[in-house]
Amino acid sequence: MHFSIPETEVRSNENGSTYVAYNIHVNGVLHCRVRYSQLLGLHEQIKKEYGNNVVPAFPPKKIFTLTPAEVDQRREQLEKYMQAVRQDPILGSSEMFNSFLRKAQQETQQIPTEEVQLEIYLSNGQKVKVNILTSDQTEDVLEAVASKLDLPDELVGYFSLFLVQEREDGGCTYVRKLQEFELPYVSITSLHSPDYRIVLRKSYWDTAYDSDVMDDRVGLNLLYAQTVSDIERGWILVNKEQHRQLKSLQEKGSKKEFIRLAQTLKYYGYIKFDPCITDFPEKGCHVIVGAGNNELNFHVKLPNDQMKEGSFKVTRMRCWRVTSSQVPVANGTANPSSSSKCDVKLELAFEYLMSKDRLQWVTITSPQAIMMSICLQSMVDELMVKKSGGSIKKMQKKRLNGTFQRSDSQQTVKSPPLLVGIEDSPDPSREQVVKLSTKLSSVSLRGLSSSNSASDISGNEFHGNYAFEGIGDDDL
Repeated sequence: MHFSIPETEVRSNENGSTYVAYNIHVNGVLHCRVRYSQLLGLHEQIKKEYGNNVVPAFPPKKIFTLTPAEVDQRREQLEKYMQAVRQDPILGSSEMFNSFLRKAQQETQQIPTEEVQLEIYLSNGQKVKVNILTSDQTEDVLEAVASKLDLPDELVGYFSLFLVQEREDGGCTYVRKLQEFELPYVSITSLHSPDYRIVLRKSYWDTAYDSDVMDDRVGLNLLYAQTVSDIERGWILVNKEQHRQLKSLQEKGSKKEFIRLAQTLKYYGYIKFDPCITDFPEKGCHVIVGAGNNELNFHVKLPNDQMKEGSFKVTRMRCWRVTSSQVPVANGTANPSSSSKCDVKLELAFEYLMSKDRLQWVTITSPQAIMMSICLQSMVDELMVKKSGGSIKKMQKKRLNGTFQRSDSQQTVKSPPLLVGIEDSPDPSREQVVKLSTKLSSVSLRGLSSSNSASDISGNEFHGNYAFEGIGDDDL
């Protein structure tokens, strides 16, 4: 997650006195407004709990009223402080930090704690309505959805909630995975737009875990609905013969066989991102990026209109970082501190092992840069757990306990070191809900394309995933 404090506001108390509010943004969107005293209180709590040696530096108090220049200086210092806390593997995942952000988010949006009904969408567009509190965090909402669907507790960790924006062309943009520091109801309500929805989707990458999910009736139907949806939107490539086979299996109601066939298709299990810009293999190239199979896949349009495809394995990425900058919308100045309206420009850059002795930075400029980074981090988490002999259930528990270091956080934060030698593995509240096996039986392949996508250009590939064995960090 990218934390920033790009602006301040002068606000008034109930008694008429004024104070400076610092606007904390996450991924370029306002999350909450807080006062210096609130952040100071958080700092004191963290220091008391974890000690002075762990806590980053905090901007000192001032006796006199701050000048505008001093306010801006404090803003920058507080931004660096929040980024440092979020980056820390212990502090950033602590309940103390996350509960502070949740409370501040709720207070900022002025949404009282009360029982509400929240709509969660399945991959096929169907809605599941759950009764929650406005103050329920992401994990609480996920568990409520699982309970409503009758998904077993041991499978809840295989799924996550995602914020998705529906586009005018019928497509969708995955904005981010909902995090532990936010309240889903408040997050979706504060956007004030019907184009956004919360979607339930599987949260793992290794298709070997599909077997665990398919052993359960509800899990099978959720995975089946997602697979059909991914095929219909063109995320999974299907040719005419494969299309015929899938239709036949669907007509027979053979959901497991349908999924197993889909597992053999190109880009099964990938998340596709909106068209964006990259500097590889040349600057200014238009690219469609996909994340899956422990890689970032590129479909690049070169300046000469030639199409190329290639992939970058996460096991060969030495590090990555997300950076942001403010860009004037129109007729503004390039000075971020000016009053001109600015957009946030996000970039994901990763250092890749092109060959044994050659590392190269590859940059992607995209509003979804942080979502890409989150995908990379979750791939690394999964690989590290499998290498150590763990399971996805243990991984979910460790993540909640803050075991994993976050490298997808704020500006220029490195990922874990280059990974090598890792082998790929394989209630009463439900009374009004029709059983999921019935609800999803109507899923069809009406949107399937009978031919490969035009962007699937074979024979015109560039490669970033060179297979050199036995390379360690000391060799870089």
